[in-house]
Amino acid sequence: MNPQGAHALPLPGAEDAGEDFGETGARGQTVLAARVIEKIATQVVSDESSGGGFLGVGPRAGFSARPKASVELSGNIATLSVEVGMAYPVPLRQATEALRHRIKTRVTELTGVDVRQIDIRISWLSTGADTGGRRKLL
Repeated sequence: MNPQGAHALPLPGAEDAGEDFGETGARGQTVLAARVIEKIATQVVSDESSGGGFLGVGPRAGFSARPKASVELSGNIATLSVEVGMAYPVPLRQATEALRHRIKTRVTELTGVDVRQIDIRISWLSTGADTGGRRKLL
């Protein structure tokens, strides 16, 4: 039985195993905690923001500069919820779709877990420039 919030990964080649290896349960399994998937997702978002990408860094003290993520695992299927900040102005729909695609790709590559849904919550927007309280005319 897996601990709650954990996922047992199938061993590579398990379906091709012959008589020599016996039952899959006898060989053991790799258990992946949900917290690992959360860390991978937050790292992917952080990598996008530090590489001159489309995400900003939080100017407000109430928000951490590090994105937040939570995951729900059901077998080999994950549902992620990510809280981020973004630079303004940016086309939010395109930015979130690109981020969603990047998170799904990397989490699946690194864990083998099928990510079916990623909810992205934009907590704040950052202009990236301090105007000293003055408006900037475009």
